[in-house]
Amino acid sequence: MTDRIVSLLLIGLTGLFGLSEWGVPLPPFLLPGIAGAVVLLLSLQVRMTRKAFVLTGGALTLALGLAGQDWVGPSLLGLEKAAFIGAFFVALSTLRNVAETSPALRRAGTFLAAQPPGRRYAALTVGGHLFALLINYGAISLLGGLATQSARADADPLIRRIRTRRMLLAIQRGFIASLTWSPLAFAIAITTALIPGARWADVFLPGLVTAAIISATGWAMDTIFKPRLANPPPRRAVDGSWALMMPLVLLLVLLGTTVLGLHVVFDVRVVGVVMLVVPAIAMIWALVQHAGQDQTQTFGARLRGYVDAELPNYRGELVLLMMAGYIGTVGAPLLQPIIASLGLDPALLPPWVVLASMIWLIPLLGQFGMNPILAVTLMAPLIPDPDVLGVSPAALVSAICAGWALSGATSPFTATTLLIGSFGNVSALHVGLRWNGGYFLVAAGCLTLWILVYGFVIG
Repeated sequence: MTDRIVSLLLIGLTGLFGLSEWGVPLPPFLLPGIAGAVVLLLSLQVRMTRKAFVLTGGALTLALGLAGQDWVGPSLLGLEKAAFIGAFFVALSTLRNVAETSPALRRAGTFLAAQPPGRRYAALTVGGHLFALLINYGAISLLGGLATQSARADADPLIRRIRTRRMLLAIQRGFIASLTWSPLAFAIAITTALIPGARWADVFLPGLVTAAIISATGWAMDTIFKPRLANPPPRRAVDGSWALMMPLVLLLVLLGTTVLGLHVVFDVRVVGVVMLVVPAIAMIWALVQHAGQDQTQTFGARLRGYVDAELPNYRGELVLLMMAGYIGTVGAPLLQPIIASLGLDPALLPPWVVLASMIWLIPLLGQFGMNPILAVTLMAPLIPDPDVLGVSPAALVSAICAGWALSGATSPFTATTLLIGSFGNVSALHVGLRWNGGYFLVAAGCLTLWILVYGFVIG
């Protein structure tokens, strides 16, 4: 019963948040109240590592009060951030639910994983990128499973191990590249909400260039440093053609044009468009999947399964993400005087240092267990406004999202490295430092140069 209540609260939160973005007036404490109720109910059902986030949030709130600072305002703002993150997560989960049962997408993924060595890395990088736009972390789960299944066909254990590592890294790097521009990525949604004057329409083009640098760097390093085998395995014929990718491309075009069109025409924040448009597209897609087919599950049963089973299964992720937003918001007022006392006021640093540091600092904090959501929400109030730095909001958002993406490749505490490690039978720390350490240094250097050029020359 509790699971269904929490699911209905989350669905209601998503709809209400989307309506508020479109200008529908709501009672002032409604969204924070629902978010607080969701976190409290979920915290009763999660393991202690997730409960620790709730306890930390409560301790920081208490510390604000004991320090004589206003704790009510930051607490409400933190709950609003938690409400936004929870609603955004639920909106994306509806699309993931439908995409993961699509035979067309599974055929496309199988085709990508079966590509010959000469173009496999590039195919999986592009595929990981495109699938990430639809199903977020589900892209790694889907393509990672197909890639490891394909690699098992190699009898030689050395070749199998090398092939598995290269395919998994291609998928991961394609995925993290989507964080720099996709309107369905938490990195873009949260950062544009935190940086004054930021709009997704302005971040779109520089974000695409950032994504291209992340992807191209991975491809170039894979090509340069790929092992030279004395007895390469014979090439196998690939079933199908690139036409198998058309359903995915058409769906992304529909989604992209709808989101961009409504965002530009009605000047509604892209997160507000996503929260209403994505569930609607998912619902229509699900109806198309069920229409005229011999499905073992009815559409009504699918909805009940989503409410009673799928959403509740995300309880650990929801507590982590929602509380990261809350902790970052409530912790920032406590962090500000500490930073000032250490003489580390970002306003006194050269603007180029502030901009470049985002690319390096977020991955560094990730090594110590700091979720990118937590790191960014903590740092955002400390960063001078773009006008003070002399750059556009898009440049600052691009720098933060670049650092967020690289944290996804290197931090042993992010879902990307944990998933890649599980498929590769290595630890997340091994993935972050051994597999991606050199890549991070090269990519971060290239991205630093690009962001500085964009921030102070182009943008």
